[in-house]
Amino acid sequence: MPEQKDNFDALPQDENLRPRRFDNFIGQEEIKKNLKIHIDAARSRGEALEHLLFYGPPGLGKTTLAHLIANEVSASIKITSGPAIERPGDLAAILTNLKKFDVLFIDEIHRLNKVVEEVLYPAMEDFGLDIIIGKGPSARSIRLDLPRFTLIGATTRIGLLSAPLRDRFGIVNRLEFYNHAELKQIAVRAAGKLEITIEDEGAVEIAKRSRGTPRIAIRFLRRVRDYAQVKGNGKITADIARECLDSMGVDAFGLDKTDRRYLTTIIDNFNGGPVGVETLAAGISEEVETLEDVYEPYLMQIGFIERTPRGRMVTPAAAKHVGRKLKSDKPNGQEKLF
Repeated sequence: MPEQKDNFDALPQDENLRPRRFDNFIGQEEIKKNLKIHIDAARSRGEALEHLLFYGPPGLGKTTLAHLIANEVSASIKITSGPAIERPGDLAAILTNLKKFDVLFIDEIHRLNKVVEEVLYPAMEDFGLDIIIGKGPSARSIRLDLPRFTLIGATTRIGLLSAPLRDRFGIVNRLEFYNHAELKQIAVRAAGKLEITIEDEGAVEIAKRSRGTPRIAIRFLRRVRDYAQVKGNGKITADIARECLDSMGVDAFGLDKTDRRYLTTIIDNFNGGPVGVETLAAGISEEVETLEDVYEPYLMQIGFIERTPRGRMVTPAAAKHVGRKLKSDKPNGQEKLF
């Protein structure tokens, strides 16, 4: 493989907070350890890295890992998304412009058109592209050889990925939510790059309310920075962070107004559940996909809801958090248990 180069140098500091090396990537330790082994093995053999699939809730670092992998294998990265590739010709144009060992990153890969997906199969397996020339009886098929490249797919909904496409990925990893200590490190690191003065307690307060998600932690950091400059002396303290996030409607668990409306709607209108997600989405004026991809994973992670075959149910801990009581179905007045 060619000499290592850095894919991040041309990006302005304030617009680029992505780590440049695995050693600077915080969290996802098991995934990092395995990826280093796969990359080192591919480099030692002089081969392209196997195709990878990352899945999990949004904001956990799927795109960042794709950039890191490209950087580690000293390759260029081409970025696109499933909905952007509308026709087989669009995919063919991308594939034929790849160079040896290049990384092709397709975000939201589960939204690929089925016809486009069929073109992708031989490209992934045999590094070939089948093209039909002409029409009718005179039509003929030719195959174009493609350079050995690495496809990295990212999806928030792996269940919508077709089995034939999923099985063609040699490495499949699920990204997990981050703990408070990891999010604190991410906030402190980002603050340093943005030249923000932050106290440890301020970083802890941001981490606690970031829903286990680095993207949210960095977004909160920027908003607290604004608050600190206007309401304070520019330094992010625990009090400043708490005041700012409270004013944004983000509570100590990281829940916002939509999260709380989700929980109170189930409790007030459906006696704590179960309730179907379509009915719930209509009740709070949100899309079903938004509830399933953005809100529910974290609520399930902290034990506030359960997804059952009959629908969504709120737990006693969630009812207590939003100041509600679950209606009792027992003669002694005990709360319903889920």
